[in-house]
Parts: sequence; C-alpha cells; structure tokens
Amino acid sequence: MLRIGCHLSCSKGFLAMGKEAVKIGANTFQFFTRNPRGGNAKPLDLADIADYLEFAAENGIARILAHAPYTLNAAAKDENLREFAFATMQDDLKRLEHIPDAMYNFHPGSHVSQGAETGIGLISDQLNRLFEEEFKTTVLLETMAGKGSEVGRSFEELRSIIDKVEKNDKLGVCLDTCHVFDGGYDIVNDLDGVLKEFDRIIGLERLKAVHLNDSLNTLGCHKDRHAKIGEGGIGLTAIEAVINDARLKDLPFYLETPNELPGYQKEIELLKSLYRD
Repeated sequence: MLRIGCHLSCSKGFLAMGKEAVKIGANTFQFFTRNPRGGNAKPLDLADIADYLEFAAENGIARILAHAPYTLNAAAKDENLREFAFATMQDDLKRLEHIPDAMYNFHPGSHVSQGAETGIGLISDQLNRLFEEEFKTTVLLETMAGKGSEVGRSFEELRSIIDKVEKNDKLGVCLDTCHVFDGGYDIVNDLDGVLKEFDRIIGLERLKAVHLNDSLNTLGCHKDRHAKIGEGGIGLTAIEAVINDARLKDLPFYLETPNELPGYQKEIELLKSLYRD
C-alpha cells in the first residue's frame, strides 16, 4: 500500500487533520508544529489527541511527520538564535511524546559564512544536547538544495552531522526529491546510482521519509522551488520510479507541492494509480 499524504494545517487540531487526510484519500500527513515562521505553539489539547489517535487507528493513518519551523537555525552565528532553535525543538519533542510513532523533521540550518564544518559542529552539538533526554520520536535531517549557506546540501554533510551525534539511534533522514535534484543528484536519469550513493555514505536504514515534490528548476540549480507532480524538471516518469523503487516504496511520502486540498487530492489519486503493489 502506498503511504501518501500532504502538508495540512494544524490550526484546527489533530482530529481535524486526520479527517481532512481521509477525505482526500491520504493515509498519513505532515504538519508544522507551530507557525512556520516561528513563535509559540498552541497549548496541547490532550482530548483532541486522544480522539485523533482513535480515529487514526480506525482509518489506517500512521507515521505522521511533524515539521519544525523554517526559521530555526541550529548553525546560526548568534548564540541567541541557536538557543531559540534549541528551546523550540526541545518543546516540540516534548509535545510529540503524546503522539506515538510520529517523526520530527527539520532543516539542518545555515552556517551564515562560518563555513560548513563549523555549521555541522553547531548542529551536532544541538542534537547532542537534545538527545540528553530520552525522547521516543525519531528526528529527521532533511536533504537540502544547497542555496546560500545551507548545511545538508550533500549526503556527506548529513553523514558528518550524524557521526558527531553520540546517541544517534533516533536520528534519520528525510529525502526531498526537489531538494536533491536541485542539489545536483540526478534522480531522473540515475535514481539507482543516487540511492546507492546514499546507502554508501549514510545508509538506507537511516532513510525514514520522502518529501515528494517536483522542481520548478533544473538539475543542480540550488534553487529549492517546488512544482506540482509531473509539472517540473523531475517529471512524472521519474516520480513514478521513486514511489515504486523497492528501496523506497514502503516509506511514507509527503507532498509539499504548491496546492490546496483539491490539488493534493488529485495528486494522491494519480500517485496511487501509478503505484505497483
């Protein structure tokens, strides 16, 4: 079964997201833990979470993905910004303890002219501090397109972060198809080679989720501009190969395409029709 969902707004609560997911044919979903530009999160509604968990069990929703705000930068020059990122992630992980089997995805950060090595060190230091507590939630580093001073533009950079984290058994990777394509990994003409390289450098056992997006741009452009499925530089044939590759097909896929719910519903229907059990 294809495990497919999209990005939903958490403003109405978990049960509402679960119902929206089922309505559009999804069996998983992604959501921001709070405003994507930062700020405080709403108080947890434990009754809503309990109702959601019951609904999810009845409707086959599993392995949802929480996304950290875009503004977090664990590699920032400014210590106050790094502390803000730490406090936010710590709070997010404490809240996610109430949602069994959830995962938590974040953009590693930008070194802001300090150099990738310094950025990697700062990010891994933050993860070491976070993992001093025993959280159940798996934390995912997202593959990045490499614009500006982003850390995580290559599999080697992600591997370096992982290697510097002592308790890294709860640390995985979310592969974004737009990001890796824009970052120079040719998943259109050499998906097998890209996955073999990922396995050699990071290990496919670390790959826990896929952001399924087409790209508005060309291979290696380092732009990070998502397109609707089949309407960009990656194209439908390559997307079909991704969801059916034996190394990927059992992972959860999350759409982050420029869509509203009706558009997501059409993409989910399309992808289900292309998926081979």
